[in-house]
Amino acid sequence: MAAFEGDLFPVPMDDSERRQEAITVSKQAEMTPEQSFFAVFCIEALADELETTGNEVYAMLTERSDILDGYVSPHYDVLHTQGRDYIVYELIGMMKKQGVLS
Repeated sequence: MAAFEGDLFPVPMDDSERRQEAITVSKQAEMTPEQSFFAVFCIEALADELETTGNEVYAMLTERSDILDGYVSPHYDVLHTQGRDYIVYELIGMMKKQGVLS
């Protein structure tokens, strides 16, 4: 996810910010550090594809559905071996099935 300065100019996250975000995700979902980094990767990739914020994608995957805890985390071993495009389109398909995206 990119941090935002105002509403117009994305400020790229540095490694320490990504680590902190992964720790936050991991504490909320009881994930391993590897699963947390992967979850952040998925959120950022979806945000890029959907042209929205990481916060919005996180809400879609956790508050409006159970995709993060019910799919991404339990299937980490298989999913993390796939390419970015496959993961993004797989998650978008799940989001549509669960009514999170139209």
